[in-house]
Amino acid sequence: MSGTPEVIAVVTGASRGIGKGVALELGAAGATVYLTGRGGGKGRLPGTLEETAAEVGALGGTGVPVVCDHRDDAAVAALFERVRSAHGRLDVLVNNVYNSPAAARHLGKPFWEVPPAAWDETFDVGVRSHYAAAYYAADLLRAAGGLIAQISSPGSIRYMHNAVYGVGKTAVDRLTADLAHDLAGSGVTVVSLWPGIVDTELLQLVPADGSGRRLVTLPGEATVDLAEAETPRFAGRAVAALARDPARAELTGKAWRVADLAERYGFTDVDGRVPRTG
Repeated sequence: MSGTPEVIAVVTGASRGIGKGVALELGAAGATVYLTGRGGGKGRLPGTLEETAAEVGALGGTGVPVVCDHRDDAAVAALFERVRSAHGRLDVLVNNVYNSPAAARHLGKPFWEVPPAAWDETFDVGVRSHYAAAYYAADLLRAAGGLIAQISSPGSIRYMHNAVYGVGKTAVDRLTADLAHDLAGSGVTVVSLWPGIVDTELLQLVPADGSGRRLVTLPGEATVDLAEAETPRFAGRAVAALARDPARAELTGKAWRVADLAERYGFTDVDGRVPRTG
């Protein structure tokens, strides 16, 4: 994004994980990044909203931490009103927030062992939250001809984790298509991104076995060697590449594997690889 006006971005759920990786890469490109999370304190996993914002600043961007519960429409509206007051536009919205702790309780379980409350947990923060953010950001994005990137998964087209997860990700990809339809002609691009297996702070807790490998078994699916996983910044590089692509409109309304975008735009993960684990 060098040589262009400062990019203004909002990344939801950016304390850690993929959201943090996206915020860091936008920061490295010089963006002002509003990062949301539910609280500023230390949690069970490493990383806080304030620490991520500081890392964005250290990479050359401006990190603005915003405590925001994405189940609270008033709080979401206030976030985008803050962006409006400060900048009058929004160039990038990354809908990443997801209720991972709730989802983790039900990994690998058949639907009759996953209570209806799990549906609400997944859809409230992970589908509805994306719609609400897009709703409150729409005018700002149209003013900039901006980008909406929604973190999704190939679980939208094949079985992964459990029925609720798959239906939720299918809903995200349908939302991407329909937002793109409504925004046609506005200059706003809307895409879903499909990372592969991502070595987040949670998976970094997986210990090495006797051979030094860190293996994780996804219940009912496969065992993955985390040496082959993506870092959270790989998806971030996809967002940064899309943000600076003047021809990105040709990608709108569809889901894209991060690895495919790496080949399209010529970026790699932080270790020089283009991992394909999804």
